[in-house]
Amino acid sequence: MNGSSTAVRDAAAPPDTTNAADTTDAAGTVNARGTADVWEDLVTTALLGTDRRPPAGGTPGRAAPVALLDAAAVETVRRRAGLRPATAARRPEPAAEDPRPALPAAAARRLTLLLADRPGTGGGRRGASPDLMELLPQWLAAANAQGYAAPPETLPALLDAARGRTDLRPAALAFAGPRGLWLARLNPDWRFALRAAPGGGAALPGLDDADGVRQLWEEGLFAERVALLAAIRAARPTAARELLATTWATERAEDRLMFLDSLRPGLSAADEPFLERALADRSRNVRAMSAELLSALPGSALAARMAVRAGACVAVDHTDGAPALVVEAPLECDAAMERDGIVAKPPAGRGKRAWWLGQSVEAAPLGTWPRRLGGRTPREIVALPVTDDWQGELHAAWCRAAVRQRDPEWSRALLGTPGTPEASGPGAVSLAERAKLLGTLDAAERADWVGGFIAAHGLSEAFQLLGVCAVPWAAPLGRAVVDALNIARDAGSYPWSFSGVMGLAERCLDPAEASRLDGLLAVPDEREDASPGAGGYWAEAFQRLMTTLRLRADMARELTPAGT
Repeated sequence: MNGSSTAVRDAAAPPDTTNAADTTDAAGTVNARGTADVWEDLVTTALLGTDRRPPAGGTPGRAAPVALLDAAAVETVRRRAGLRPATAARRPEPAAEDPRPALPAAAARRLTLLLADRPGTGGGRRGASPDLMELLPQWLAAANAQGYAAPPETLPALLDAARGRTDLRPAALAFAGPRGLWLARLNPDWRFALRAAPGGGAALPGLDDADGVRQLWEEGLFAERVALLAAIRAARPTAARELLATTWATERAEDRLMFLDSLRPGLSAADEPFLERALADRSRNVRAMSAELLSALPGSALAARMAVRAGACVAVDHTDGAPALVVEAPLECDAAMERDGIVAKPPAGRGKRAWWLGQSVEAAPLGTWPRRLGGRTPREIVALPVTDDWQGELHAAWCRAAVRQRDPEWSRALLGTPGTPEASGPGAVSLAERAKLLGTLDAAERADWVGGFIAAHGLSEAFQLLGVCAVPWAAPLGRAVVDALNIARDAGSYPWSFSGVMGLAERCLDPAEASRLDGLLAVPDEREDASPGAGGYWAEAFQRLMTTLRLRADMARELTPAGT
């Protein structure tokens, strides 16, 4: 008993800062082993039994279990008494005030329901139930457009949702506002919000604060500097370029690349001298970025040089009577071409000459070709046959040029008519190319073209094209999609063959189109050659579509400010 009392008195002493505090065995003797080791010994003895392993310092036999319990009691007291209180943490500063108006109560309840939905929580088919998580991006966009503030109680779930889906982050963080950034600093799981926020969530100096701008640019973290450059570029393009020039020579190559990309918004002829100097940069990636930006300026010296190179490769041939385009690809990639951003080494599977040709044509101003090819329009140029199997390479380069230079006339020529078979179109032949070209047209023209494509080809190849159309879909496009879904149902296939398009329709159809679905909800009589049960599955899919459209209409109504 005396030994145990001594052990208890010893345990009351402050623990050794070496984390090897003196410990006491069952007999009260002191040793220098760490408390973790002693506790492991006691646990091991308890598991094996005192008959097989008597407690250290204890008497074997009937007294051994009592000695083990005594030792465990003493060690428990030591472990608890030996803890030092932690240093009090600094209380966090209150979150900044959010000046935006509060979310209407009905919209707040809707947000809670959207955030509570998780993929797969229903197990198996969703049936006629809307996919609420897929409606969250649209809800956030509408809430941000109205300028509402997020209810504080929804911020944890909102940040969790954005953590799991990168596509949600810009809209979710804009909606979360300053309180969301404040909360993200307190939880490592939400640090992505600080990385995604301009400057890592730090406040940027006013653009008129010359000293503050200079100090942050020279001493700030990389994310802060990128955010600062982007903010200045948006308001004062020349000032941003001049600020970048002050430290350009001392920046790391990967940083120069990111800073250079910040000049893309507001790009103008005034940026040309700076970009021309960057063509001599020691980094190949920086040179390529500089060349890309310069080629987007049709009046730049680089564009003129590329026009000469590309023009020398393509000409009109009249030897066979009917005009045709003849192509003579470059024979070498010289130092001047490399300086202008042409990469000499082709990727695996590409021929060198075709690789050099494509880069030259892509970077040449599209205005080069009517002058070079007899005053023909883009549509007439694209319709010309191309000799020696160069058509695919030449037209693909023109597609990239039309997208880079945002030229709708060339895009229309390369797209061709919506009903043109994909394999024999006059210009672009892949859906990926067509989707990019459609992005250069205005929303109404884009929707008309895709609607015509669906009417001619159905839905099997329309998914990529529908993805570039403005939301909600224009009425003619929406009708084309619903009609094509109806045709697919009548053909007797299963609806999950069109699940991608059906999912897009749920998110993109105008809610006013819900009334047109009433006639599609009934289960049709099955044809003999139809897939078993397909009619019922289609009715279920159309029911889900109609329910989702009505839900979207409710969402829009709940977010509309009172009195509007």
